Amino acid sequence: MPNRSAEEWMRVSLRTPGILIFGLVMAPCGWVLDLTATVAPNWRTIHNVPGRPADEVIQQGIWDICIAATTTTRSTCGQEDTTYFNNQIIPIAQGLMVASLIVTLIGLAVAIPGARCWKDRPNWIVAGLGGLLIFLSGVMTIIPIAWYTHILPDVATVTPTADVRVGYCIILGYIGGIFEILGGFVMFIGICRCCGGKNRGEVRIEEVMANRFSHQKPPSRRVDVPSLNRARSSASSSVPYSRDSMDEDVSFPRAKSPAVRSVNTSYNGRPYDADL
Repeated sequence: MPNRSAEEWMRVSLRTPGILIFGLVMAPCGWVLDLTATVAPNWRTIHNVPGRPADEVIQQGIWDICIAATTTTRSTCGQEDTTYFNNQIIPIAQGLMVASLIVTLIGLAVAIPGARCWKDRPNWIVAGLGGLLIFLSGVMTIIPIAWYTHILPDVATVTPTADVRVGYCIILGYIGGIFEILGGFVMFIGICRCCGGKNRGEVRIEEVMANRFSHQKPPSRRVDVPSLNRARSSASSSVPYSRDSMDEDVSFPRAKSPAVRSVNTSYNGRPYDADL
């Protein structure tokens, strides 16, 4: 995309952009899964161990080894297996998993101030650097998980002929690492404007101005209305207009009321023919 100055772009709302929300949600979820995968002793399980009960299962992690049974929920941890812990993958996995947890926390501490929603625009450089750290933490998780899975049957132990299976820590580690990689990558792409600035919730100023003018209502047409004020009658009346002004407003002829004939009851004279 052509280079544009920051003044030519603007955000139409103060809400946190979706890419930052996505990263800030995925990263903590991945951190919790990675923490479980780091401390839980279940990177692989060994079944059908020779010389042991058929329901006994050996659970091996990168820090501890436990012995459990399929018929009960009790397990005994703190088992010694020098051959297993001397494998090259074990110290490497320990260092990378711990480093991944620390880098994720640092990335969140950097990204959260850059994604503050109470400012006019987020600090994209700071938020992007936090996303880069989260992305690297996810890579540091995937590397030992994938390596351990690849050499799962070849990791030396005191029971080489047993049935070796993948433990749940491998599954959680894969999911947590992918969460961190996706969240960190999505936050990191906020440093650059792409997709017309929509990835950052921004639009060009000329587009905003064009939309604003296109949605403006045309000015209302002014219509001159004749004044309805009438001179009020000098006599006090409950009607707002005098009787004379009401007669003037009538646009059709009104029938004349017949004159009132006065009747003189005190006349006792003789009636004339015209009166009959």
